[in-house]
Amino acid sequence: MAEYSTIRYRTDGGVAWVTLDRPDVLNAFNTQMLTELRSVWQALRTDDSVRCIVLDAAGDKAFCTGVDRSEALGGDQETKSFGEVGGPFHFDDPGEWLGPKSNDLWKPVIAAVRGIACGGAFYLLGEVDVIIAADDATFFDPHVTYGMAAVFESVHMLQRMPLGEVLRMQLAGAYERVSAQRAYEIGLVSEVVAADELAGAAERFARIVASQPALAVQATLRTIWAAQELPRRQALDASVALVAAGNTPEQLAEGQQVFASGQRVQWRLR
Repeated sequence: MAEYSTIRYRTDGGVAWVTLDRPDVLNAFNTQMLTELRSVWQALRTDDSVRCIVLDAAGDKAFCTGVDRSEALGGDQETKSFGEVGGPFHFDDPGEWLGPKSNDLWKPVIAAVRGIACGGAFYLLGEVDVIIAADDATFFDPHVTYGMAAVFESVHMLQRMPLGEVLRMQLAGAYERVSAQRAYEIGLVSEVVAADELAGAAERFARIVASQPALAVQATLRTIWAAQELPRRQALDASVALVAAGNTPEQLAEGQQVFASGQRVQWRLR
């Protein structure tokens, strides 16, 4: 794996940790972070030793606050939208390298969110698979308050939140924040824990995922995302190929060995 300056990377027993590491600017992303995240997501596609990824952030104030406005990621910030190239019909989205799915990574990614997650953070949260939040996490999108349309972020959040909640959050701009508890109630996050328990909770679930046959997990993941994005009939048709990809003889044998051993997993109720 390459050396990075804006993120940290480590692996431990089938689980990779990708940590946003610009706490001095509340983990806002700049060009370097975009490049490094794209690099790490693409490298993880071919690293069979990693079966699950945890995405977290350095510091205790913010998970990510979107684009670093001290650095232009495209265009003249005074006269153009971020990413605008030559006019409104030519646009290089500065966030399209951020997320795992945009980089064709189909291994489960768990986000561990503490503090502020706002604006461009939704590029990341919209493409992870499970979100676990500390009880001090807050979610909001300030775009409209500062004269910018909340477009890509809204599309991402519509995959994770009810329509009415997305509308309220996006139209409120910087004037309201969604608490971790409210995010749990509407299904944006699946678990809320104390801040000092966040890393442990993310690791616990990541190890569960990493312990199971990898292709079966990845085929299931791809199926769920396809079913979210495709009409039902098309999703069922696509599932034929996904079943074949995930139910290989090797994976079935691995699962059968677990069952035949007579040892049952230790489950927890949440």
